[in-house]
Amino acid sequence: MKQALTAGAALLLTTSLAHAVGLDRSGQPIGIIFEEGGETGAYAEFSFGYVMPEVDGEDVAAFGGSETGNVAEDYSVLGFGYKRDINDQFSIAVIVDEPYGADIVYPTGDSVALGGTEAILDSVAVTGLLRYKIDDNISVYGGLRAQSIEGSVTLDGLAYGGPPPGGVSGYNVDLDRDTGFGYTLGAAYEIPDIALRVALTYISEIEHEFGTTDTFGSTEDTEVTTPQAVNLDFQTGIAADTLLFGSVRWAEYSVVIVEPENFPLGSLTDIEDGFGYTLGIGRRFTDEFSGSVSIGFEPEGDSDLVSPLSPTNGNFSIGVAGEYEVDNVTLAAGVRYIMPGDASAETGTPDTARSDFEDNSAIGVGFKIGYNF
Repeated sequence: MKQALTAGAALLLTTSLAHAVGLDRSGQPIGIIFEEGGETGAYAEFSFGYVMPEVDGEDVAAFGGSETGNVAEDYSVLGFGYKRDINDQFSIAVIVDEPYGADIVYPTGDSVALGGTEAILDSVAVTGLLRYKIDDNISVYGGLRAQSIEGSVTLDGLAYGGPPPGGVSGYNVDLDRDTGFGYTLGAAYEIPDIALRVALTYISEIEHEFGTTDTFGSTEDTEVTTPQAVNLDFQTGIAADTLLFGSVRWAEYSVVIVEPENFPLGSLTDIEDGFGYTLGIGRRFTDEFSGSVSIGFEPEGDSDLVSPLSPTNGNFSIGVAGEYEVDNVTLAAGVRYIMPGDASAETGTPDTARSDFEDNSAIGVGFKIGYNF
């Protein structure tokens, strides 16, 4: 059985991240380092994902019970990778991904409690990896990671207590783009004859210092740390042309504290550490075509009360993908349906809900093209 069966499987993991752990978007993949190159030992791929969330709620009775409208905007996720074998033992890879993101916008004029509240976050990262094969079964890999992030947050609506100085309604902060550096380390165990591979990867936290402009006149840089994370990816053949695959991801989002200099209420973020799980089966139907199906799960947090800037709590998802190989080209496409967990958005007084979000959903689609040369 060819390990190339995992291209569609990897695509399913990408499209599963529509509502994943914390601010995750890409899942910080390193799977390209295991791809087989062509005649020159090289392989390149490009991926594109598009996510269409529908996350709406209703203000609690104290704020009139008005509808929030859809607060989660559509977004895309791009990725690129290049891998090359140097010799039988060493290979290198360059990975470009968008690790984190947020696109939450409460339509003005809908929710009385939160209308006008926004959280926008964009990121891009470039990772360089070197892999060393100790033998046919064991390998280690590692490298450096450069990460660039910018974002903005607006707090608005009656839930924030009116405009300053009595409240923070109408507060806005812009965090200028900043680049920070970290590293990635990992090890893998493989049995090629049965397509078995288990890879454990550590991604370090990265510190950023954002130039800051906000409503309260903050001038000092805002220091923010992005989370360390651990990815466990596995696959194994379980029958002829049939592959079991999956992943476990943990990310330490509790370190993500955003406290502009003059903001009076502490951190703008309150994100719990989290786990995400994916399990699936892939099947090769012909020499050219294979397909896969998977389920994803992120457990709910300790409380149903969440930040208005992330108004869901856990998720369950199911996805299907297919891939077609012709000559040196692999084409893959997948779609995933995501069911975010119900949650209540809180502000100001602890343990007090402002808006309730129930029965929401999202659809993620993904495309990937790979080329061996």
